[in-house]
Amino acid sequence: MGERPHTANRTSRTVVQLDFHFQEQPYTQNSDTLYYSSYRHLKWDDFQGTPSPNGPSAAVSYTSFAYEGSSRLYKDTLHITLLLQVFFVKSASWVRPGYQTEYGLAHEQLHFDITRLVVERFKQRLKQTALNRDDYDSVIQYQYLEAFKEMNRFQYAFDRDTHSGMNAAAQAKWRDKVTMGLKNNGNLPEELGNDINRIPFRQN
Repeated sequence: MGERPHTANRTSRTVVQLDFHFQEQPYTQNSDTLYYSSYRHLKWDDFQGTPSPNGPSAAVSYTSFAYEGSSRLYKDTLHITLLLQVFFVKSASWVRPGYQTEYGLAHEQLHFDITRLVVERFKQRLKQTALNRDDYDSVIQYQYLEAFKEMNRFQYAFDRDTHSGMNAAAQAKWRDKVTMGLKNNGNLPEELGNDINRIPFRQN
């Protein structure tokens, strides 16, 4: 999925052009990595890990994100291409026997959706960040680490507010928040001045 490039003029006269793509691979049953797709939601068969013997969780989704970058200088333009990867690891994700409910699966899907939301926010921050040919790599890496910390905060807040899915009303509000965020370049309802669910999106 490509997007129109982002350009910015710098004092060095070099134009920095950013181009984003998302890793999308056809689903293969033998692969341990499942890349995020709006056309395929998680299934309980994707949870192939061994449940933890301790802890209260009925299921655990291992979701994360990464990027691969390349650059090419042509005349006065530095072309930077980022391949964004949002993924679910089957062997590290598990569900306890007897807990494979439709509602529980929706909770785990929201964890995956939150990861995708965070990557959209990461992408939008990069589009708004001044980059130059001398230190663009360190700036991108810094924003990546900040996004990774944000993902952990959001995931924790989601489980805290929903009591790990036991609060159906709170889960429905989070679903609406995340859905709106994905439709609005990563911006959450309260950031748009439209907190339709009236639940503060606390990060701490």
